[in-house]
Amino acid sequence: MAQRQQRGRRTAATLAATALVFSAAACGSGSDTADSGDPNTLEVWTRSNPDAAATYERVFAAFTKKTGIKVDFQPIVNFDQQLQSRASIKDLPDVMINDSGSLGSYQRQGLLKPIDPDAIAGHEQIDGETWGTARGLDGRTYGIPYSRQAMTLMVRKDWREKVGLPQPRTWQDLLTLAKAFATRDPDGNGKNDTYGMVVPGSAQNGYAAWWAATFLWQGGASLVEPDPDNVGKYRAVADSEAAVRTVSWLKDNLFCGAKNIVQPSALTSTTGNATNFQDGTAGMYLTGPYNIATFDATPGKDKYEVVQAPAGPDGATALAEGENIYFGAKTGKAEQEKALAEFLITPEAQQLAMTGENQPVVRIPVNTTLDAAQVRDDERWATVQQAYRDASKQFPAALDFAPIRQDTADSLNAVFTYCGSDVRAGLQELNETLTGDLKDQDLIS
Repeated sequence: MAQRQQRGRRTAATLAATALVFSAAACGSGSDTADSGDPNTLEVWTRSNPDAAATYERVFAAFTKKTGIKVDFQPIVNFDQQLQSRASIKDLPDVMINDSGSLGSYQRQGLLKPIDPDAIAGHEQIDGETWGTARGLDGRTYGIPYSRQAMTLMVRKDWREKVGLPQPRTWQDLLTLAKAFATRDPDGNGKNDTYGMVVPGSAQNGYAAWWAATFLWQGGASLVEPDPDNVGKYRAVADSEAAVRTVSWLKDNLFCGAKNIVQPSALTSTTGNATNFQDGTAGMYLTGPYNIATFDATPGKDKYEVVQAPAGPDGATALAEGENIYFGAKTGKAEQEKALAEFLITPEAQQLAMTGENQPVVRIPVNTTLDAAQVRDDERWATVQQAYRDASKQFPAALDFAPIRQDTADSLNAVFTYCGSDVRAGLQELNETLTGDLKDQDLIS
């Protein structure tokens, strides 16, 4: 009951916030750029920090040099809020590059133009499975894959070698190594001040669900799945026996077992403030490859290694994510938009976006003629590419998955916080909440 009330309160709060954004939209300057009326200029948005934006600038400059089509580039931090503002005045950007997981939400709101993959030059260089992640519930394609990635485990190699243990291949290996990092002074400073692994387990923005997804799948569990008896419909399955076993294992071993297996702030940490790995106080981190550049600086490239996520009872499946190229609905520059998308998936553009002094914006290339490790001359990226191609799974992008992820994060965070909590009862309550989320999207018969 509490979960359903929470979902209702959050929905009401979201609607209220959206209304405020819409009312303020007319005062915004997003659509008043100097080139907004030029038919040969595309307004392009990305969710980017300044370092990533510098990489996009190089890519778009190469596109303009090749085609003569100019790009009015807008790196946006508060992407979804700004997008809703522009949607409210029916003035969307021409092209958006953003999370593949946003597809369902954007398509449901009518913000995207459908795409015919066969009409995109170079479409055959993207594999069919990756194209499949860009389909909406109606079977039409609403995004062009641009970048993909999969979670891998970053491990302090120097610590692992000091405690004399192998690279972790299973959950038990992971737990054994975490305990060694927490108790055997791997940094050699004579103090009990190290932790087994970093966990961004906050409920904020769905982080607990994002981190736990890899473990759930490896344990044979899911949150929602297609209804086998009703095409186009879904059902909640978060209270399965596999889910109960997996969440119980995580709770009992990582959060409520031996001391310092995870950092003390794990259940209030997001990826933005979970810095223990680079600070030198935690020995492992299940995370995305965008952190490789950060960790190469601190703790240092020679001090850590990148390995496949250790396998659970049902295999080694890891969370995959990525970015798509989206065309804003009714923007009127179809040929220019298509030209940009076709350029962005070429080997030339994908390599530009993967290399250089600034943060790469393509992690695993969607263009299958490219090898990530070869392009970067870095074998660690072969591990990431193998994880994506052989053992990865994405959240179902055709749904509006944001409320499902958030409700799951709220539930898991509560279960992990209170060691006396009843896992089965908590997951049954979550399942009722997720059923409500699916009903809200008319996805249950």
